[in-house]
Amino acid sequence: MGAQPTQRRLAAVLAADIAGYSRLMNEDEAATVDAWQAARAEVIKPSIAEYSGRIVKHTGDGFLAEFPTVSEAVLCAVTMQRNFAQLNADIPDPRRMKFRMGINLGEITVDEDDIHGD
Repeated sequence: MGAQPTQRRLAAVLAADIAGYSRLMNEDEAATVDAWQAARAEVIKPSIAEYSGRIVKHTGDGFLAEFPTVSEAVLCAVTMQRNFAQLNADIPDPRRMKFRMGINLGEITVDEDDIHGD
């Protein structure tokens, strides 16, 4: 079978990770993994779907999501930050997962399961 042709397109990419993840894991690995899984199930996945995005990559402490517009990426990030605040309301500050997020608009190259670009 031949290789799929390379596809290039303009996309908004949201990159996020957890600030202090290594410290959280060192202090209580099981609780950190549970909190990360809850954040993904309760906030990240539903928010990305709501704003027409798709997760293209998971990292140990973060993810990349692609959106068709910058507006949808920004609205998704704001929604997630608000929902994380609610999710963390009863958790002591040192144990809270605090997400850093950035959005880039640029041309990406798409392969079967991943995206590449600046």
